[in-house]
Amino acid sequence: MFILKHERRRPGPKGDIGPPGHRGTIGYRGDKGTKGETGEKGSKGDMPEIPKSAFSVGLTVQTKLPASNAPIRFDKIIYNRQNHYNPQSGRFTCAVTGAYYFTYHITVFSRNVRVALMKNGQSMIYTMDNYQNSEDQAAGGTVLHLEVGDKVWLQVSGGQLFNGLYADDDDDTTFSGFLLFADVFAV
Repeated sequence: MFILKHERRRPGPKGDIGPPGHRGTIGYRGDKGTKGETGEKGSKGDMPEIPKSAFSVGLTVQTKLPASNAPIRFDKIIYNRQNHYNPQSGRFTCAVTGAYYFTYHITVFSRNVRVALMKNGQSMIYTMDNYQNSEDQAAGGTVLHLEVGDKVWLQVSGGQLFNGLYADDDDDTTFSGFLLFADVFAV
């Protein structure tokens, strides 16, 4: 039988599905290869400069009683690497905007004491101790947000009747502050 070029054959019926094939086995894992050579050292990444600001100061035995309502000039420098505390003025000047922690410890002798932690001329916290006997202790601390140029200091408040600050070879009166964290966009 001859098929003409223009004539098409029709498809036959669909056949049955054949039997499933054999499943192959999984091969064995190969031996671990030898360690390659160390690559070249990469370039140093950009590490942001971490701002720092801290001080810790005290009174020496030679310090005369500070005037009331004026910064106490702590003259014993325990730490002041960034020089943000000025021992001549008794003031800390903020160089990095952010949150700071300030603390003070006062040895009290012979009189009551009342001190204020000041920020730019405004009292932030007061601490008072009524002198009882021998030696007393007074302390305070707080967190403040500061902008560049803000000034913080400790001062006696309430006149000479409240000026029982004391320091000797065995007892210290100290004032400290440090940056907790800088404002991200101010650095």
